[in-house]
Amino acid sequence: MSEDQRPPNAAEHVLIAQISDLHLTPPGVLYNDERNGWPKLSAAIDELNALSPRPDALVVSGDLADRPDIDVYVRLREALRGLNMPAYVFPGNHDDRELFRSAFADSGYVPESAPFIQFVIETMPLRLVILDSMDPPTGAARLCAARLDWLRDRLDEDPTRPTMLFMHHQPLYTRLGFGDAGEAFPGVDGLRTLLGDYPNVTSIACGHLHRPIQMRLGNVPVSVAPSITYQRTLTLDNAMPKAFVNEPVSMLLHLWHPKTGVVTHTHFVGDFGAPSPMLD
Repeated sequence: MSEDQRPPNAAEHVLIAQISDLHLTPPGVLYNDERNGWPKLSAAIDELNALSPRPDALVVSGDLADRPDIDVYVRLREALRGLNMPAYVFPGNHDDRELFRSAFADSGYVPESAPFIQFVIETMPLRLVILDSMDPPTGAARLCAARLDWLRDRLDEDPTRPTMLFMHHQPLYTRLGFGDAGEAFPGVDGLRTLLGDYPNVTSIACGHLHRPIQMRLGNVPVSVAPSITYQRTLTLDNAMPKAFVNEPVSMLLHLWHPKTGVVTHTHFVGDFGAPSPMLD
């Protein structure tokens, strides 16, 4: 077997788990009047702890609470202490930056006073950059010049190191219930242009849409994580009814190796019966 045909050394892998769009609620309140996200979070934590190999880290990519609530954020922080791996959490458009910052102030990675919740994780061979895509005045998304400048500065710090970018909002419209085609929010064109200067950015990972979706921004692959609480109906025709459905809960597992880059798997949470034997 040639060198190029040999399987990569497992010791060199980095495995990043991602869950998104928890929409957690206070006691006695249900998301969308019918779903409690806390048992789903607990099941996801158990599943993550049972994975082999165990992920090197978990990223929770926004919409932590359905409505901003300091008690929900504190309870989430406590729940994540049950993980056997580091967890890195950032808010989405359903969250409040300052309430989130207060609950996660001593996490070691959330900036204390910056206008945006964005940071870098340097502890693994794969560098993780979390970019704040929220525009609270509108409840939508935006990447302003200040955030793009921040991203360029962070990428300039280590321009050859493999880097994965996380943000809450997906950069392109998917016809999933809203929008038609093209860029999903202001600043995407600037992001595409900026990333063209940094081929070390392996991929972008997002949430927001409550479905697993893949796309490309320029030459950079983009993955969208499903929700661990509710999935959205697949409405490719914008005239179709838009609703939430009880599809199986799932997460994304991003497996990086220097020879392959990032390979993303969708992993379902739950017991779906005993596995059948594989046939040759």
